[in-house]
Amino acid sequence: MSSLFRKKDINILTEHSSPLKRTLRTWDLTFLGIGAIIGTGIFVLTGKGALTAGPALSLSFLIAAICCGFAGLCYAEFSSMAPVAGSAYTYSYIAFGEIIAFVIGWDLILEYALGAATVSVGWSGYFVNLLNNFDIHIPTVLTAAMGTTPGVNTIFNLPAFCIVLVITWIISIGITQTKRVNDTMVLIKLAVIILFIICTIWFIKPQNWHPFSPFGWYSYHHGTAAGIIPAASIVFFSFIGFDSVSSSAEETINPSKTLPRGILLSLLISTVLYIVMTLIMTGVVKYPIFAKYLNAPILAVLTKTGQTWLSIIVSLGAILGMTTVILVQLYGQSRISYSMSRDGLFPKFFGQVDQKHQTPFKGTWFFGIITALAGGFINLNILSELVNIGTLTAFILVSAGVLIMRRTHPEIHRGFKVPGVPITPIIAILFCITLIAGLNWETWIRFVVWLAIGMAIYFGYGRQHATINFQNKEG
Repeated sequence: MSSLFRKKDINILTEHSSPLKRTLRTWDLTFLGIGAIIGTGIFVLTGKGALTAGPALSLSFLIAAICCGFAGLCYAEFSSMAPVAGSAYTYSYIAFGEIIAFVIGWDLILEYALGAATVSVGWSGYFVNLLNNFDIHIPTVLTAAMGTTPGVNTIFNLPAFCIVLVITWIISIGITQTKRVNDTMVLIKLAVIILFIICTIWFIKPQNWHPFSPFGWYSYHHGTAAGIIPAASIVFFSFIGFDSVSSSAEETINPSKTLPRGILLSLLISTVLYIVMTLIMTGVVKYPIFAKYLNAPILAVLTKTGQTWLSIIVSLGAILGMTTVILVQLYGQSRISYSMSRDGLFPKFFGQVDQKHQTPFKGTWFFGIITALAGGFINLNILSELVNIGTLTAFILVSAGVLIMRRTHPEIHRGFKVPGVPITPIIAILFCITLIAGLNWETWIRFVVWLAIGMAIYFGYGRQHATINFQNKEG
């Protein structure tokens, strides 16, 4: 039993050199975080969120951001203490032991792969609309998975499948190329958002903000949960991916200082933009109108203001916004599987670093193809909540890990320390538990099934092949 909770020695872990190339600086990581965060939240979820909370959606974004902010502080301390690839997986290996680390690594694969597949479907919708503006039409049967829209015959989401494969190729050829592509797209995306703000802020009518919170903090409306807290559970998806910044530790210059800055700066900038955008959108358009624009809520604002000329630019911004989200999530996923393979919990295939590109080439393509197929064939409307539960579980363990490491390894140098320990990690845990409580029971069942598959892999392969076995024998 004790072997299930054997831990990694943090000193040995940080001594080993990495074959990955170090090129990332503070602003690269900040842009990586913004690339992961800003996308689906602004361009898709604001409509559903506004219908759930009304103009108080801005508070929902703030609550979700606070939850991620407290967890982000804990990620920042761990990343400064153990600047190696693997994010919450590696941190759990140090603080809790092997089986918990495997569970979190398996969780993160679910978060990143399924998250990227989900966003690719949203990307496809904006891409098809953009092509329609130029009178270019993809056959309807190839625009969505089977059963996505009742009464519409669809079989395969070709655009979603293709964008995942393109981004997988970019990630597989090197971090320098990935960084350049991401930085460029993030700059364009931010420019589009700022242009939207400048062009629409003048059309705000304060009376549209009344009542500000029509459903209160938590209530039931037409048989479904409504209010600020349920909306926070919905828009939490918007912040998923900032933690993938910490998975880039082995490709970061001076990671003990650079990683915490990148994590916290990306969260701060994204939160400000989310709140400003939400206040503008609910100030220009009365929130019930978003029911007609669930898939593209920003178009409701452009229609109301008569600025339809902006629709093509906004569609382009949405496409770039969600492209960077997919890119960062696939990037984080490839580094998690790389770390688990290096530790022997996954086959060596996933950890082999290509000499030419200095990336885990084969593992990147393996999961990239699976993600592309998921985006193409699977209706992800129901499964998307799995991404939230996997992420929140990782947040809870990282926050608890900070408390444990402060007690068990107080002597280890930390380039960044979480302020207010133990209060801050405890608040992070409580916020995460609150958001998990808002998920439905079907999500819990699917999550348990996913964990059961992971346990079969761990006991069937990982436990026997873990490199810590051989390190202990040598010791």
